[in-house]
Amino acid sequence: MDGKGSWRDNVFVERLWRSIKYEEVYLKAYACVSEAKASLKTYIDFYNATRPHSRLDKKTPKDFTMTQRPPYRRQLKPQQ
Repeated sequence: MDGKGSWRDNVFVERLWRSIKYEEVYLKAYACVSEAKASLKTYIDFYNATRPHSRLDKKTPKDFTMTQRPPYRRQLKPQQ
């Protein structure tokens, strides 16, 4: 929490870190920092491209974002 907003501001990041801790970090004993970095990169790639998420209708985050509508663009009012 940054102290500026509500709990909802950080819920997605907290879920990501919980997944990283319990599915990756706690299961492995890294020999060095470079091994940890490489392993975490591999896990994050897996998390985004391969691992289905129940909150996203069993889609991966990559698939979910690619199938969404284009972002809403506010129309500017013509100046008079």
